[in-house]
Amino acid sequence: TRLHATVFGGDEQDGLPPDEEAAELWRRCPDINPDHIHFFGKKENFWEMGDTGPCGPCSEIHIDMTEDRSGAPLVNADDARVIEIWNLVFIQFNRGNDSKLSPLPAKGVDTGMGLERMAAILQGVQSNYEIDLFQNLIRPIGDMLGKSERDALLSSSVRVIADHLRSTAFLIADGIKPGNEDRSYVLRRNMRRALRHAHKLGLKEPFLFNLVKPLVQEMGDAYPILVDKEMEIVQAIEEEEHRFGETLNQGMILLKGELEKIGSKDLPGETAFKLYDTYGFPLDLTKDVLREFDRNLDAVSYTHLTLPTNREV
Repeated sequence: TRLHATVFGGDEQDGLPPDEEAAELWRRCPDINPDHIHFFGKKENFWEMGDTGPCGPCSEIHIDMTEDRSGAPLVNADDARVIEIWNLVFIQFNRGNDSKLSPLPAKGVDTGMGLERMAAILQGVQSNYEIDLFQNLIRPIGDMLGKSERDALLSSSVRVIADHLRSTAFLIADGIKPGNEDRSYVLRRNMRRALRHAHKLGLKEPFLFNLVKPLVQEMGDAYPILVDKEMEIVQAIEEEEHRFGETLNQGMILLKGELEKIGSKDLPGETAFKLYDTYGFPLDLTKDVLREFDRNLDAVSYTHLTLPTNREV
């Protein structure tokens, strides 16, 4: 079998023993080899919603996608060949302000499965981006770029665009519009990151709104709200693309020029401030670009400036 199960291995600080009850249940499961049951500590197998509140041990199902099924040492090791596909959280404690655990009066199990990961397994592909759902979004992006479907699929920027397109469409369908606060800001930042990756690929004219139709064709049956709100989604995306397009083009030219001038040094805080204050280039995008070039913002010069909020206008 390719399946592995992980269970909570206990924690001395909290006075919790290993979760032998969960382990025994897995041992009774004919689809999981008893040798494929692994105990892990609090970091991997104890879920908490925050510093305080409901919490409890968790048990997970992983699948080994290595060719020779030798992935046991890779469970919970952040290796793409052995991935978690299902999680069960046994919510039975409350962590108080004093960090101590107390039993909850009502206990429950919160369970969730990675739908796209399961689709990748069933379709025999190595990545979520290779499943049919994503292929039908990536293909039209490749057409715009003049790339083959395979080349488009391998492009990390194309993947970002396809992924961000989905979240953007659903947020707008739920009534959220691009803005500067809370959820509206999350949406705006999401869209602008997609546009930055498009810029990297040479797509400097509005294009994202044209991808709404293939998205609706792909997901509209399961999510009728996309069909009902299609024109609203198209309009909101197109407006934001026109609004931000010139800023993005100009800002990227200035930022790359500055990086060439300073060589391997950190970007001065004054430059980041100028990009935002004068040209409207968002600070979070500046930081994204710096990470891409393995560079940093000069934190000292940055903190000496009185910067406005990094939520762009």
